[in-house]
Amino acid sequence: MQRVRPKMMAVAAIMGGLLPIMWTTGTGADVMKRIAAPMIGGMVSSTVLTLLVIPVLYGLWRGQWSRPGIR
Repeated sequence: MQRVRPKMMAVAAIMGGLLPIMWTTGTGADVMKRIAAPMIGGMVSSTVLTLLVIPVLYGLWRGQWSRPGIR
């Protein structure tokens, strides 16, 4: 839980800088869009992995969510 705020602040700052690049038109915009698109996808996927997938897998591994009612 201590990593949620720093992770979300970093993602918001990076996405805030990359999203305007995706909407620009002009000289060099096509090249910058090709660079920014994978970075945006990587930020989204790393956020989902860090905040959702890894905690669930850790909980399953530690046996916290093995079977309802059995501890």
